[in-house]
Amino acid sequence: MSSTGGSKRYSNVSTPSGSKRNSSVANIEEDENSEQIHSEQLSDHVLPESHLPAGLKRHDSLDIESAKIQGHHGHHNTKDWGVILRLAFQSIGVVYGDIGTSPLYVYSSTFTDGIKHPDDILGVLSLIFYTITIIPVLKYVVIVLRANDNGDGGTFALYSKLCRYAKVGLIPSEQLEDREVSNYQLELPGKQNTISTKVKKTLEQSNFAKFALLFAAMLGTSMVIGDGILTPSISVLSAVSGLKEATDAMTEGRIVIISVIILITLFMVQRFGTDRVGYSFAPIICVWFALIGGIGVYNFIKFDPSVAKAINPKYIIDYFKRNGKDGWISLGGVVLAITGTEAMFADLGHFTVKSIQISMGCVVYPALITAYSGQASWLRKHQNQVSDTFYKSAPDALYWPVFVVAVMAAIIASQAMISGTFSIIKQSLSLGCFPRVQVLHTSHKYEGQVYIPEMNYLLMIGCVLVTVSFRTTENIGHAYGIAVIFAETLTSGFMVVIMLVIWKTNILLVILFVLVISSTEYVYLSAVLYKFGEGGYLPFSFAVVLMFIMCTWNYVYRGKYNYELDHKVSREAIKGIVTDTNISRMGGLAIFYSELAHGIPPIFKHYVDNVPALHSVIVFVSVKSLPVSRVAPEERFLFRRVKPNDLYVFRCVVRYGYTDVRNEKESFEKILVENLKSFIEYDYGTEPQQGRIRDEDVAKLDQAWRSGVVHLVGENEIVSRPGSSIGKKFLIDYAYNFMKRNLKQSYNVFEIPHEKLLKVGMTYEL
Repeated sequence: MSSTGGSKRYSNVSTPSGSKRNSSVANIEEDENSEQIHSEQLSDHVLPESHLPAGLKRHDSLDIESAKIQGHHGHHNTKDWGVILRLAFQSIGVVYGDIGTSPLYVYSSTFTDGIKHPDDILGVLSLIFYTITIIPVLKYVVIVLRANDNGDGGTFALYSKLCRYAKVGLIPSEQLEDREVSNYQLELPGKQNTISTKVKKTLEQSNFAKFALLFAAMLGTSMVIGDGILTPSISVLSAVSGLKEATDAMTEGRIVIISVIILITLFMVQRFGTDRVGYSFAPIICVWFALIGGIGVYNFIKFDPSVAKAINPKYIIDYFKRNGKDGWISLGGVVLAITGTEAMFADLGHFTVKSIQISMGCVVYPALITAYSGQASWLRKHQNQVSDTFYKSAPDALYWPVFVVAVMAAIIASQAMISGTFSIIKQSLSLGCFPRVQVLHTSHKYEGQVYIPEMNYLLMIGCVLVTVSFRTTENIGHAYGIAVIFAETLTSGFMVVIMLVIWKTNILLVILFVLVISSTEYVYLSAVLYKFGEGGYLPFSFAVVLMFIMCTWNYVYRGKYNYELDHKVSREAIKGIVTDTNISRMGGLAIFYSELAHGIPPIFKHYVDNVPALHSVIVFVSVKSLPVSRVAPEERFLFRRVKPNDLYVFRCVVRYGYTDVRNEKESFEKILVENLKSFIEYDYGTEPQQGRIRDEDVAKLDQAWRSGVVHLVGENEIVSRPGSSIGKKFLIDYAYNFMKRNLKQSYNVFEIPHEKLLKVGMTYEL
């Protein structure tokens, strides 16, 4: 963070108006009614005091952003092959557990009524081969990974990328100056494209399009959370079902009980930060891929090497000709071969594009293709045993090693999906699209490792209920397939918009993407929807509940922000309040919190009307989330001083990205005061006379801090305006307020000590 020792660092960059400025200070001089802004950033050069830059004219809002910096994101741009290969190895444990355990249940889920013709095996193998090649490899590895948001992936990363390029965001605190954040700008092609311009203009002018994009992002999040329930259920249940091969006494009921015990244990250890399982147990997943790949090669050679001819897509056509509607329905089982594909993109923040591409191309893809080919070879000789293909196709001598590793791989796959669910909830929370829940950061080493107690227990209850109710992988597979393919079709939709608007891709290539990839996904989607009544309703039920929660919260979140914006306290009113002789000034530092980035929230005037006393130093802190993955700590704090200076009133905007950790190692109060001191030092410049006043102001701030700090947080009661419709009253007065009462309070975001906390109640009518 900032240094208070007086050293000054800078680098010159251009502001949007074209003028040069010091990146350590944006010292904005205004007329007598204006305020000042400071943006603090560290760079590598020491600024001699004689070379402090003069002030420059302010822009039209508070946020004059810091200059560009490099390297704060981590390793996503590294060219060190040693690092890339290490990350590729680690990614195997985090990313591929889900897709890697698919061979446990794909054939049994596809041939639910048995194998009716020997060549049907070749048709399904050909479908599996081309599905894995087209979607995980061609779509994700080659195309989608390029759409990362400064190294981060996932549905909200795509949405945030679009919000930064086009004015399609509905988050109400957007400002032009946000574009100067170091990782805000996008790498864009220099070419112009008429279609791109038209699509962008249409999106920006259409409120329906803006809501549709946000709705799609939230729907994708809902489906991922649904995955967080279904993945542990089907992975653990399918692995444990292998016990049937060891003893006839292992009934379906006992398998369910053992699976439930494993699932409950898995969720109970989440609080200890078990995301490290993915890193520590990457060797186990590697052993798993070696086992399924090796067994696949063994079966391929021993039973029927002729299944290699399934590479000919003619067998797919013949399969559908023979089976007609039944063949189309069976696609609901084939699609399970690509479960977890979305994790390659969603978990990208921990790795690099190259590391994911290497691990997929060199380990995962060959192992999966050989595993499915080996099972197909075995099935050609054992068609009547398709319901237990995986364990029966393994050599007897390897049964127990395969079983043990399968259970461990299923647990690791489940763990990775649960951690991914927590991460995407944190992203949506940061963008105002999810109710405020408690987010605990369980590791200082892995910044993305989070634990959300409320969601953990809800996921556990969901997994147990699904496992007990559906009992078999075939039944759960109907629900699982819908969640998987629906999330992937949403990603494809975002990709089409990004290719048209941001990448300015040739329209013929976009059409090719839709015809080859999107159409494949829609065919699979139509097949899994056919099983809607046999379990397919489950992810939609999850999605409906989650979408209601997310949409309600976001609707009130935007309404509350707009209310504060419409009723903000003017600068003249602030000066009148602070200089009012009827209002006493007492020692100490008062920090007012809000999410309003454009002014002083109405809660301040409400407080003064009821408590006619103010502290000697007042800081208005607004918390702002930007549509970027991370904001460098050096760019986080922005200050403005309310004139005249002897009022000792400051405004501060604290900015975060959607993956940023808000619970810093040091207390927020201490970091805020240190940055405020630094702002005061820079604000006065280096003239001796100004230096004396500067020292006095710093001393006054120190004295106020030592006298005591009080944190004032608005305890707002949100109600519907008189005359509102029944629907609006239900959303605000009942649904929203129920969630607000039962979830984390805003003051816990910065871990404010309760003995320093003062809640100020006020009613907002929306």
